[in-house]
Amino acid sequence: MQYLWAFLVGGGICLIGQLLLDWTKLSPAKILVGFVSAGVILSALGLYEPLVELAGAGATVPLTGFGHLLATGVRDAVKAKDWLGAATGGLTSAAGGITAAVFFGYLSALLARPKSRSKAD
Repeated sequence: MQYLWAFLVGGGICLIGQLLLDWTKLSPAKILVGFVSAGVILSALGLYEPLVELAGAGATVPLTGFGHLLATGVRDAVKAKDWLGAATGGLTSAAGGITAAVFFGYLSALLARPKSRSKAD
């Protein structure tokens, strides 16, 4: 049953993103920032954690999950380190994912053989 919820929630989040791309003039970058910000806001209001418990990776893998991760890291770090945690908590909680993204991006840049684009493209 958890697979079904993960599919439905993750697919729903992706559907919202696709509809925003198709029906608005928002750029992909603005939609990305909106999703991360929505994850932070929903986490601050206590609404995203129940979604994570229900859908697991269906809620944590999309961009809203990254916002939730940042908000959770800041909240926990503020409890442990007071005001200094507000500056360090988000980066500490997301360090593994950021490191993996940089590493695999670098690795794919080394292995890829880009083709030059013609002027007709």
